[in-house]
Amino acid sequence: MISTQDWADTQRLWDYHQMGHTPRPCSVAIGLGSHDLGVADAAVDLYRRGMAPLLLFTGATSPTTRERMPRGEAVHYRERAIELGVPDSAVMVEPRARNTGENIRFSRHLLADAGIEVSSVLLISKPYEERRAYATARKLWPDVEVVSASSPMTLQDYADSIGDARMVIDMLVGALQRLLIYPDQGFMISQQVPSEVVAAYERLCQGGFTSRLLRDEEGHVLSQARR
Repeated sequence: MISTQDWADTQRLWDYHQMGHTPRPCSVAIGLGSHDLGVADAAVDLYRRGMAPLLLFTGATSPTTRERMPRGEAVHYRERAIELGVPDSAVMVEPRARNTGENIRFSRHLLADAGIEVSSVLLISKPYEERRAYATARKLWPDVEVVSASSPMTLQDYADSIGDARMVIDMLVGALQRLLIYPDQGFMISQQVPSEVVAAYERLCQGGFTSRLLRDEEGHVLSQARR
């Protein structure tokens, strides 16, 4: 049972995960692979609006996408974009990345190998992954400006589109955990997490929304290092 408090706490996480950037023209738009074809749809919309002359989709497969996207996330995203009218010449594919860090690194190398100069990146992700994607890109590609984007959806609309509200809450909780612990591991820049967001996260963890949390070898939830 998901309580009113659970939804209020989830909304607080949802709002924090989104960067609130206004899309603007960039050198390239990079769509991060996932289970959600909405990322490809958002990329196509931004391309049509003249926000980038080139789309690059990045992603291999994961346990959650292997059956739905057997040819790889980036390949399915590319097929979606072409189906929606984007010219083949305006779409690149990076098919090997299996996490956000690899999404950024491999995309950066692919663009460099192609001789494409990049001063700014329109980074397109799932709505609740905007901040994580931004923080990772700022760490691994610090010399470019990063503009975060995603499908413009409310939390309720996104939960309805997934069809499993509890899984959505678990995903938001897992994404927040990574924002807390990954900077110390060198995976992303550190960002200020407001105390009310941390409190909401902790309540949701206590409420059992923990299936997407990272754990150590003994099964203990990894937490932010104490300072």
